[in-house]
Amino acid sequence: MGARPVFLSLTIFTIISIQCVYSTTFTFTNYCSYTVWPGLLASAGSPPLETTGFVLQKGESKSIPAPASWSGRFWGRTLCSQDSTTGQFTCVTGDCGSGQVECAGGGAAPPATLAEFTLNGSGGLDFYDVSLVDGYNIQMLVVPKGGSAGTGNCNTTGCLVDLNGMCPTELKVLSSDSSTPNVACKSACEAFREDQYCCSGAYANPDTCHPSSYSEIFKHACPRAYSYAYDDGTSTFTCASSQSDYLITFCQPSANSQKSSNYPEAAMYFMGNDGNNQDEYDTSIASSTRLQHGDGRILLLVIIMAVAISFCTSNLVLLSL
Repeated sequence: MGARPVFLSLTIFTIISIQCVYSTTFTFTNYCSYTVWPGLLASAGSPPLETTGFVLQKGESKSIPAPASWSGRFWGRTLCSQDSTTGQFTCVTGDCGSGQVECAGGGAAPPATLAEFTLNGSGGLDFYDVSLVDGYNIQMLVVPKGGSAGTGNCNTTGCLVDLNGMCPTELKVLSSDSSTPNVACKSACEAFREDQYCCSGAYANPDTCHPSSYSEIFKHACPRAYSYAYDDGTSTFTCASSQSDYLITFCQPSANSQKSSNYPEAAMYFMGNDGNNQDEYDTSIASSTRLQHGDGRILLLVIIMAVAISFCTSNLVLLSL
């Protein structure tokens, strides 16, 4: 056997091993007319991603890989600045309290729109949602890209309505800047600190905690987003794990000319004019594993692939212990 098949075997082994460790890619895109500073926070037990915060100028995108079984949340910080004297970095909305662009383990100060993910969860599924439980500060959309995207419960979700403009007076967060007076909209829990709004105390279960008139405003505007703590039925989405990557967008293209609450149109825009995804993963795998009768080299490559997958899986199990 020549050197070329050996090289190909080692290459395939390396690629599969890397893909097993980094199973999902999150791509952040800023379609807003202003700069956004995404914040990233890993859940307890999950490793931090390669960055915990960065700047995203208008029209920019940034892709970040995530390991298998990762869980955490993302949000957008707005109206951020750095003090010229102290060097302290702060944001008017979504601030994580780190004093710098990197959040370094800090979460979003409410109100903030959140995208929440659990990769490779129960049943080998990715679970994700966009939540307004902690209030709202920016339009956000999550679009799955991959083999099962657009099917079953593997669909686009988010909130593309400017809730700051329709926020009730008692929930508004105001800015001293006259050009952007309404910068965020609190949840009723954050505004009033009462058990019935926070689903706490005697209301700490789905039988006693029900939607309020305030959460209904959020739900009516953004029907696929979480509006209160027990809004699971219409707000949690799932995709086959290791088959989907995710696009997280802030605002949307031509937001002023589209009905921002029309999710099918938003999904169609990002996934192609026909609304369908091209399954590059399945196509590439099928092409690479076609066997030709009597071709021992191809058979060897398949064996190497199987060993690589087994090796990677065992390492991930050990890492989780």
